[in-house]
Amino acid sequence: MNIAPSLLVPDAARPALAAPAALPESDVSAAVGFVGALGLLAWILFCRNFAEISQFLDLPGPRARLDGPHAAVAALLFSAGPMIAWSLIADKVHRRRSTGIDWHQPRAVASIARVSIVKLTGLWATWAMIGGLYCLARWYWQGQYLFAMEVIGAAAIPLLLLSAPYVLWLDRVLVEPRDHAWHFGAMLTGREGWDAEEVKRHWRAWIIKGFFGAFMISILPAGFAEVVNADFSGIVADPARLAIFLIALMFVADVQIGTVGYLVTFRPLDAQIRSGNPLLAGWLAALICYPPFVFGFMGGGGILAYEVNTPGWTHWFAGHTSLMWLWGGVLVFLTAVYAWATLAFGLRFSNLTYRGVLTNGPYRFTRHPAYVSKNLFWWLSVLPFLVSSGSVVDMIRNTFFLGCVSAIYYWRAKTEEAHLLAEDAKYRRYHAWMEQHGLLTRPLAAFSRHLRPRGIAVQPAE
Repeated sequence: MNIAPSLLVPDAARPALAAPAALPESDVSAAVGFVGALGLLAWILFCRNFAEISQFLDLPGPRARLDGPHAAVAALLFSAGPMIAWSLIADKVHRRRSTGIDWHQPRAVASIARVSIVKLTGLWATWAMIGGLYCLARWYWQGQYLFAMEVIGAAAIPLLLLSAPYVLWLDRVLVEPRDHAWHFGAMLTGREGWDAEEVKRHWRAWIIKGFFGAFMISILPAGFAEVVNADFSGIVADPARLAIFLIALMFVADVQIGTVGYLVTFRPLDAQIRSGNPLLAGWLAALICYPPFVFGFMGGGGILAYEVNTPGWTHWFAGHTSLMWLWGGVLVFLTAVYAWATLAFGLRFSNLTYRGVLTNGPYRFTRHPAYVSKNLFWWLSVLPFLVSSGSVVDMIRNTFFLGCVSAIYYWRAKTEEAHLLAEDAKYRRYHAWMEQHGLLTRPLAAFSRHLRPRGIAVQPAE
């Protein structure tokens, strides 16, 4: 990985990209994520009512709700299945040139067997090394991560067995079968023609999958069980309980669709990771927001802890029914935007990656709807400037540190933009269009230009 700093150049020497007349077409259709959410909702309803269903069908075994961790993992199938079907049948993503596949000229297995063997060597060695890192990292063997290790361990042998026929089948139709995994395998086996940059791209992609995949699996069970077991008695009359349930439901949708994105990175679905963020700053900004690093920064005893003596919105607005409904409604809306931002990715959600360009859904209004909605949610739900201790110091600290957290997400956004601007001309057109037309981006861009020294333009590194 390397750091590619922004360049400061005169406007005349490097003019800004003119905004296109129309918003560029999105690489992901708007329907994909929503059909996945419908599949997930159907499974949640089935799990909530399984006791009644099993009794009606006179099924053997315990007649209770399916609220366990394995039901949460099974939900991935009900999220992924409809999205895969829609992508193949309606969007026909397998026929796109961006897949790197030519279905019309398949090769004979014998002609690509050597390439596939080298690729499998690189792939299996990668999995072994990631498995070794899981063993060495202590946080993977405690708390919520124990379940993730159980799932990954159970999946290891089937993945190993299925990878060989999959690679052989795919290499027959790939335009260039010598991909990143091949370059790593060639390096390990001493073959000629491997490229160090391709090996780096391979490892950036797999570190992202390994780190975030385990995290996403680890957080599946808790939210799923909460939604399946939610008590609806009197919930409609209680604005706080209703808001908390709806927020939990949308977070479950976000986590489930997001987890599918990390796991389903197949070329025939045009969902492959085209590149991982090569900027060290991007990795730092992202990783400090997730375990185990987040605990040292934003957790209860972390450097940037902002919830010290903050009982939150339900405490401060208790007894004020109208205000509770209003505040709860705003928080539900912000969570809906956050979940929508994940659903819009369909099969392609993952941090630190370029997997195509998204221009529809909430990305029609701002380039970073998830970050905007998430940070506004924190400010409005925590209310860091209202503390139960009455301490002015707590008020100042909480407000300042939550401001620091928001600044980290701004930093993340800028590193992501720098990555995508360097990768795709379509994203550059989208970026320029949003500068002129984005509902939130346009005024923010105008404010940024107002603050910028005259005659200087900030451009990302190429």
